[in-house]
Amino acid sequence: MSQPDSTTPETPQKVSFYEKHKRIQAKSVRGLFDNWRIALVILTQAIFYGGLWLEWNDRQALLFHLVERKFYIFGLVFWPQDVIYLSALLIVSAYGLFLVTAIAGRLFCGYACPQTVYTQVFMWLENWVEGDRNARLKLDKAPMDARKFRLRATKYALWSIVGLWTGFTLVGYFTPVKELINNVLTNTLGPWETFWIFFYGGFTILMAGFMREQVCKHMCPYARFQSVMFDPDTLIITYDPERGETRGIRKKGVDPKAAGLGDCVDCGQCVAVCPTGIDIRNGLQYECIGCAACIDVCDQVMDKVGLPRGLIRYSTENAMAQHLTRKDILAHIVRPRILLYTFILAIIVGLSAWFLAHRIPLKVDIIRDRSVLAREADDGRIENVYMLQIMNTEEQAHRFKVAVDGLDGAEIEGETEVTVPAASLQSFNAIVRVPPEAGKSGSNRIHFEIVATDNADIKVREKAAFLLP
Repeated sequence: MSQPDSTTPETPQKVSFYEKHKRIQAKSVRGLFDNWRIALVILTQAIFYGGLWLEWNDRQALLFHLVERKFYIFGLVFWPQDVIYLSALLIVSAYGLFLVTAIAGRLFCGYACPQTVYTQVFMWLENWVEGDRNARLKLDKAPMDARKFRLRATKYALWSIVGLWTGFTLVGYFTPVKELINNVLTNTLGPWETFWIFFYGGFTILMAGFMREQVCKHMCPYARFQSVMFDPDTLIITYDPERGETRGIRKKGVDPKAAGLGDCVDCGQCVAVCPTGIDIRNGLQYECIGCAACIDVCDQVMDKVGLPRGLIRYSTENAMAQHLTRKDILAHIVRPRILLYTFILAIIVGLSAWFLAHRIPLKVDIIRDRSVLAREADDGRIENVYMLQIMNTEEQAHRFKVAVDGLDGAEIEGETEVTVPAASLQSFNAIVRVPPEAGKSGSNRIHFEIVATDNADIKVREKAAFLLP
């Protein structure tokens, strides 16, 4: 047999290292966990879309006014100087997510994550327009004709309405919604308002309508680092292989053990309803978002074939290995990791709540006039000029009295009181005079005390430097 000529070039072959994406058409399923998911979708969207229209003191109750640089949250008014409270909120949110993940895995992903929520909403619209899973699969394979064009156009139109309304709602939290509506009706939207309405609305359509599970599998960082918060006692969605294997189809009423089969009838319904397209029977996978759709459908299949529910269920690795009961699973919740997260979270929440409750609705910035270091007044005393920026963070006007101390004989020349309207900033020029012998040559520390005349508890004491020649 002749050997091939080594000099003959081989035909090049194209090798793909990536599997072609297959669109997942998840089957709808009703059940206990689906009802919880529906309830969370309604709750979160009622808060998001409805919170925009709440009124408080004749203004929008929730408004993060970027132009005025004020954040209104019901009766609270936050200024840029209050960024510490935003930091506390982010830390509390992070530790809260860590705690929930350590206890119950990706529970947030399955029920309250915006990506999951909007994907669910868009899938409901798709199911309403194009039909159930089988109808959608047939439509995907069908050539483009008048019916397919009509259905797709209707679906995309509904998606666009939801997406643009979502973008409008988001911008309405940063620009007063009544002003925003007027700008839309009069076609006077600003460039940034227009950009964010279409940008956020477009990405809502893209990520919830088209990308869906790809966001959870390939873009979400939480899917990647969640494993560091998991341990064998973390509650996850699990398939019971001891009970389910060996899989196989059987007639109703047939004893699976007598037929050498497990309880799993290998119907594939758990895969059909999975929004990320995984087979939970292959074990824990990072693509699983914990939505429990496979539990709902598997329980229904078990009911039909006359077998106990729970072949797929919420459980833990230790519970599966050691055959723990529900009571034992609950007992394992209290463990060092959970105690640590809870302790840190409680400390941060407690401190944040205390500081917020004792927050003084008054802020003062003091700027000394640097154009003149010090000057001698007509009466022989030395004077420095200061500008006080007094911020009243309450939604009622206050009149403040300004006093100074720190050097013997220090006093403010002229007016010592200023009225600051509600939730506003007022500048106050203060000329401070002291006797020449009141301090040392150079910089001396003085203090301004600003007190509300109608409430002595609203006061701030700020230091400043007084220069003597």
